[in-house]
Amino acid sequence: MIRLSPETYEQIAAVSHQAARRGDYRPIPGNLDSSLSAALRRQGVDRLYSHQARSLELVREGRNVVITTASASGKSLCFNLPVLDELAAGGKARALYIYPTKALAQDQIRKIQGLELSGVRPGIYDGDTPSDHRPQIRRRANILMTNPDMLHTGILPHRDSWNDFFFNLRFVVIDEAHTYRGVFGSHVANVLRRLRRICDLYGCDPRFLLTTATIANPLDLAVSLTGLDFQLVESDGSPRGERQIVLWNPPLIDKALGLRRSVFTEAAGLFSDLLLKGIRTMVFTRTRKGTELVYKYAAQRLEETAPELIDRISPYRGGYTPAQRREIEEGLFGGALAGVVSTSALELGIDVGGIDAVISAVFPGTIASLRQQWGRAGRGGAPSLAVFIAGQDALDQFFVEHPDQLLDRDVESAILDFENEQIFTGHLGAAAYEAPLEQKDERFFGPGMGAAIGRLRAEGKLLSQDGRFIWALPDYPAASISLRSSSTDSFAIVLEDTGMVLGRVEAERAFIFVHPGAIYLHLGETYQVRRLDLAGRVALVRPVVADYYTQPRKETSIEIEERSLVRRCCGVELSFGRLLATEQVVAYQKKSLTDNRALELVDLDLPEQSFYTEGLWFPLAGEITTAIEAPQLAGGLHAAEHGLIALLPLYAMCDRWDIGGLSTEFHWQTGGPSIFLYDGHPGGIGITRTGFHRFEELIGSALGLISSCRCARGCPSCIQSPKCGNLNEPLSKEAAITILRSLNTG
Repeated sequence: MIRLSPETYEQIAAVSHQAARRGDYRPIPGNLDSSLSAALRRQGVDRLYSHQARSLELVREGRNVVITTASASGKSLCFNLPVLDELAAGGKARALYIYPTKALAQDQIRKIQGLELSGVRPGIYDGDTPSDHRPQIRRRANILMTNPDMLHTGILPHRDSWNDFFFNLRFVVIDEAHTYRGVFGSHVANVLRRLRRICDLYGCDPRFLLTTATIANPLDLAVSLTGLDFQLVESDGSPRGERQIVLWNPPLIDKALGLRRSVFTEAAGLFSDLLLKGIRTMVFTRTRKGTELVYKYAAQRLEETAPELIDRISPYRGGYTPAQRREIEEGLFGGALAGVVSTSALELGIDVGGIDAVISAVFPGTIASLRQQWGRAGRGGAPSLAVFIAGQDALDQFFVEHPDQLLDRDVESAILDFENEQIFTGHLGAAAYEAPLEQKDERFFGPGMGAAIGRLRAEGKLLSQDGRFIWALPDYPAASISLRSSSTDSFAIVLEDTGMVLGRVEAERAFIFVHPGAIYLHLGETYQVRRLDLAGRVALVRPVVADYYTQPRKETSIEIEERSLVRRCCGVELSFGRLLATEQVVAYQKKSLTDNRALELVDLDLPEQSFYTEGLWFPLAGEITTAIEAPQLAGGLHAAEHGLIALLPLYAMCDRWDIGGLSTEFHWQTGGPSIFLYDGHPGGIGITRTGFHRFEELIGSALGLISSCRCARGCPSCIQSPKCGNLNEPLSKEAAITILRSLNTG
């Protein structure tokens, strides 16, 4: 068993052990295709886990199935068995496998090709597929592996080129379905409804097979994504090896400011130590920059202690060429690499071979993701080590102060809203382009279809003809819809000297990230925004060497449009409903890279941005506010708001950047001091609705976060937020504790 000892590493804040678990097995069914049974036995599979056998039974009964078992539990065989069983028997049946990452598709095609089944012809159709290979893949592949983006823009709008495929489509597999949440999930849910509609036009009704990580609402997610009924398989029959879990808190380097040593330095040091002990290790970071820094620091350490290991470690992130990604994946699987530092790109179910230890450098955003990362180690029932290194962020520090909240906590619910007005209307236009819309299509798109058609007609995008609605414009609507933004409007980030496009940012976030003067990082390089062209939707940037970063100052106002839910709890009247949020970036602050010191505040002249969204709000009762000295009230409200935003991702699978907030000593509609939390995406995606229903838990967690922090007056680990539009002013830790304690006992 791999173990880390607190006596060896003083940074260890807590240690836990998960016991090994025996497997629950079933025989391979005698009526499985004989060539498939033989292929499985050649690979050492002579029996099935109970959840694999149950999935096969349900699919054979004609059911749609969602499988939610642990990482490395053999979920891929749950969908491969029924698909390969039918394809190996011959005939023209086709299957569509949808993956969130290219690495997963590559991993799966290797597994299927390794079975060497005649009549089974897998093919990958994604952005890496050469154009001259695509026609052959369309014709030959009876297992087509793709991703939501290619299905959205490259397959559905060109259905005439896919006639044979759609006529014979029998199975749709959606792997790692828990990744489809929030804005991305809301888009994918619409893409899948468009897919179901096209299948219906061709007279086919494929079975849907979904896999997810362990989440709180797998059935709800499956229904939300597809609009279909599902059977749930959740009893995990796979064995699990013993696992040591370590929570690691970097040491304080400035107690007064609450600053700790860099997570990247800590991760690189532990990574190197484990490699020197012969322990194959993966490190996960949240950003590309973090990935490169941990790799760089680890290589520097190994240069001094074991230079022969440098060629056996590698970073892995987006932005690499397909050939580079394949080389790293094969090195991992084959054992040539002893360690890899990765973004979340390798978090999902790719088989990484015999990894012994996983280091999660900062909280990845959800408990489900963290457990996915830890599941990369110890595959096949081997013992493993999982380490969580806490960052400076409030949520990370909450976990090391309250280890049970990380180790024993139920996983989150995956939330999406396919009827988000902007998202839904855009996809309905894309559907009309694919085939004229009719009233009967409500069975795919729901009762909101009529209103969305009305909006599209008012914009001149749809024409009515004999009871059908036809796309009226010459353009190709899917091409203008990004699956990762609630808006079709975006700004291009362009290199000033060459005109090269570095990337894009959605319009509602452009003033935050690419305002004039902003420091912008891209693939490890530093750029400064020289000009923001509002009419042309372009941010012009140039390379710079800067010893500072920028943080925008934003003013926010909230108008209550409609209250749809209300309840009395925590001593306040808690409301949820439709809000009009108006935000204006009025300045930005330059802050030192070395010590976060404020250097200069620069005024900006940018227009207001308004959008309708969903949110929760509550006014504070007089007995709460009278317990706080008047000069401290604004800071207490503000700090309490930060605590609530920091911990809402514990209950809804989201990022704190997906949540907006406003605290005010007086709001004209509530009549007193109030706190608002709102979804940061137009139309809302269900985040704060979850907060409304779990408000009591949220209050208790926020109180625990702030009151247990050892700092004197507030720090990045409790009440300071990296996304605060008011530059973390004013804040009062003491007043926030008073407010939250009153709510917690109210």
